[in-house]
Amino acid sequence: MEGFPILSLITFIPIIGMIIVLLLPGRSEKEIKYTALIATALQLILAIILLANFNYSAGGIFDKSSFQFVENYKWIEVFGGSWVGTIKINYFVGVDGISTPLILLSTIVTFIATISSWTINKSIKGYFALFLLLDTAMIGVFISLNFFLFYIFWELMLLPMYFLIGIWGGPRKEYAAIKFFIYTLTGSVFMLLVMIGLYFSATQTLADGSQVFTFNLLALMDPSNYTATGILSPLNPHNLRFLAYIFLFIGFAIKIPMFPFHTWLPDAHVEAPTPISVILAGVLLKMGTYGIIRVSFPIFPEITRELAWYIALFGVINMIYGALVALAQKDFKKLIAYSSISHMGYVLLGMASLTVTGMNGAVFQMFNHGTITAMLFLSVGVVYERAHTRGINDFGGLASQMPIYTGFVTVAFFAAIGLPSLSGFISEILVFLGAFSVASIRVLTIISTLTVVLGAAYMLWTLQRIFFGKLNEKWSSLHDLTGREYAMFIPLLIIVFYLGIYPNPMIHLMNTSVNSLIEFMSANAQHITALAGF
Repeated sequence: MEGFPILSLITFIPIIGMIIVLLLPGRSEKEIKYTALIATALQLILAIILLANFNYSAGGIFDKSSFQFVENYKWIEVFGGSWVGTIKINYFVGVDGISTPLILLSTIVTFIATISSWTINKSIKGYFALFLLLDTAMIGVFISLNFFLFYIFWELMLLPMYFLIGIWGGPRKEYAAIKFFIYTLTGSVFMLLVMIGLYFSATQTLADGSQVFTFNLLALMDPSNYTATGILSPLNPHNLRFLAYIFLFIGFAIKIPMFPFHTWLPDAHVEAPTPISVILAGVLLKMGTYGIIRVSFPIFPEITRELAWYIALFGVINMIYGALVALAQKDFKKLIAYSSISHMGYVLLGMASLTVTGMNGAVFQMFNHGTITAMLFLSVGVVYERAHTRGINDFGGLASQMPIYTGFVTVAFFAAIGLPSLSGFISEILVFLGAFSVASIRVLTIISTLTVVLGAAYMLWTLQRIFFGKLNEKWSSLHDLTGREYAMFIPLLIIVFYLGIYPNPMIHLMNTSVNSLIEFMSANAQHITALAGF
């Protein structure tokens, strides 16, 4: 597929769909919905083609040749004066074994969220236009190999999500939307400061032999590109690399969300409409951990190694704190929100191990959590549309009234618990194996296993209160799943079982790139430490 711009097509097809939606009259509700459905379906088909043509034996983050389906075009060129020189920014995109699973996840979740959006009946034209814009922004983050482009897509995501929560959300939608926006924008400011600092700390040699400051992520990963005067250069004895790492990490940690930056998430989830909760938990939370893996780890490998124990500590806090708070919830949707906080802690712990096994587990957990949590939030949406309540104690005995729905929810719950033969188990065990093999975080890993017990406690208790026991006569008229709802649940169910029984294709997809990342970080951490004279 050399020369075929498949990544640009996957990214910008939703924008074409958005333009068509905006051109359609507002009363053409059916046409608007089908336009969005076709756009996300085409995007999913292209993502499957991307996966089918991916070279599993290639990978790494060393240079442009390590990425596949690369597109690199001149985009912005401005003469910035004698000090800044010529500012050259390329549209530079590509994928490896770390980003490809997340692109596939995003297209799957977005397509299913489009089906879930069929029940939206308020300002349909505006909803689907913003929905498709959000879709483009998410994919753009996962394909960007230029920090400036990465930041553009990262910021672009804020606008549609703010309005999708603030207009189509629940009773406290304005509060939740503003809180989400302020938290995420604050993190973006930290990221912007580091991006500018990195730009003026490293240079890239162009084809004509000239050197320019650069936003190219691959150039920023190479210590030999840094100038002695750059404030984030390891060559500068007064560099601010440690502070930059903390700023950048906070920017990404807010999106995960990592304790103590997590408080925006439960409010956003509770107030957001079901399809947006699905996207928020299924895809957006992964942007934070992906940013750490793609940007923070390879650019600052020596600081990552130094702070790995603290990253593991915050991962364990996320795991246990999220599970304990979930155990206390009476709102079905808020319980799932806190379970997401807990399960993203697994990703942090696996990343902190800096081992191939742990990192594979972390990336795999990102994918698995996306599909499992999508099922969980869809489950909440199904019952809320019928009963107009999310109170766990308001139900009881729904299994006798909605047996098929109960079956799907039970699978989702057990997948979240980490039952063997379901996908969540494989990624969690890889995280534990990778983390336990590192002596410095072994005690933290042992403590983190408490999450398994707590997860089983809140999931099984919720299952018992909602679905078993005597049927609450108030819900005797509720009907089981519709055809549209089957279309939402069945693809996710297949993925959860398939990757739980045979995870090798996904692990094989990630493994080469993860191996290269770990080797690259180890070599560069030593190189930078030597350059800095530590």
